[in-house]
Amino acid sequence: MSDFKQRLQHTKLAAPAFNALLKASEAVHQSGVDPRLLELIFLRVSQLNGCAFCVDMHSHDLLKAGEDQQRLNTLAAWREIAFFTEHERAALNWAERFTDLSRQDGEKDDAAFALMQQHFSESEIANITFAVSIINAWNRLGVSMRPQVPRRA
Repeated sequence: MSDFKQRLQHTKLAAPAFNALLKASEAVHQSGVDPRLLELIFLRVSQLNGCAFCVDMHSHDLLKAGEDQQRLNTLAAWREIAFFTEHERAALNWAERFTDLSRQDGEKDDAAFALMQQHFSESEIANITFAVSIINAWNRLGVSMRPQVPRRA
């Protein structure tokens, strides 16, 4: 069985890198992209990457922002459920395509980009892509360093 203790205090040991990633996250949050959509993307990518800390944090943040519990419960199956808008579906598809890079497929990637263009401006697409990149970086830190998930009772 795996030990669930944090491996290193990476936020202190690599403080300049941690702070730079934090600043990049803040820039994405201030980009004008709908904050709730960003949180849905962050949660879905975190689910895919198996980052317990980030799944907990983003689901908690979404609930605090008024997100519907049923949508959170079914986010992993968003393709199978009508609870998600076409706008959200385009962004979730984009996020999934570029989280698992082994799924790269030129035609499907082009189709995903074309779908994004139907729902978002070029600036929004760029900022959503940065958001996907940044949450993937946070997830890799969370999975490798195992920050403790606080119990919310």
